[in-house]
Amino acid sequence: MSVQKNNPLHGITLEQILTDLEAFYGWDYLGVTINIRCFKENPSVKSSLKFLRKTPWARTKVEGLYLKFQREING
Repeated sequence: MSVQKNNPLHGITLEQILTDLEAFYGWDYLGVTINIRCFKENPSVKSSLKFLRKTPWARTKVEGLYLKFQREING
């Protein structure tokens, strides 16, 4: 297994990313920030994971928001 020292998301699952973002921001903020239906209509981690795993552009946006979130909480 190769070490990914330049990848800040290495070792963090998509489920953990989504759970952390929802706990910190809430579904309403996520739905406004990233305009996807799974964040706006009956949001859940399960439905969001299903969509994000199939949709690379949306996953990229969520991962970008997570990196911003990490900078905010870590100063």
